[in-house]
Amino acid sequence: MPSTVHLHRVLTTSPEKVYRAFLEADALAKWLPPNGYTCTVHALEPKVGGTFKMSFRNFTTGNGHSFGGTYVELVPGASLRYTNKFDDPNLPGEMQVEVTLKKVSCGTEVEITQAGIPDVIPREGCYLGWQESLRNLARLVEPEINQ
Repeated sequence: MPSTVHLHRVLTTSPEKVYRAFLEADALAKWLPPNGYTCTVHALEPKVGGTFKMSFRNFTTGNGHSFGGTYVELVPGASLRYTNKFDDPNLPGEMQVEVTLKKVSCGTEVEITQAGIPDVIPREGCYLGWQESLRNLARLVEPEINQ
């Protein structure tokens, strides 16, 4: 049965900056792939009903996988919901991702739920990948470079 993961992190930046990192192609390519992977964003239409398509490539082996989805809900600076589906028939089903952003005293509380993860993906591997991605996200959005 497909599994679900829940993630939580506090970032020392604004919800608006975190929100943009989920919707700009060059930002996604920088932070979303877990360590050891590169990302190519092939298409990105960040609006409700809009779609996206990207691929991750294992830098060591050169092997990769592609996936895409549809934006279901976008509330600027507050939340995103989107679907996600692998192109590989060995990774069946459609995943649902919900991201909630909340302004807190020291920045932004980020909560992510990813449901419908294919059975062949170990739950702990999914957590590990997301944790690496969220560390990369922090490195992108936390610095305040005002020049």
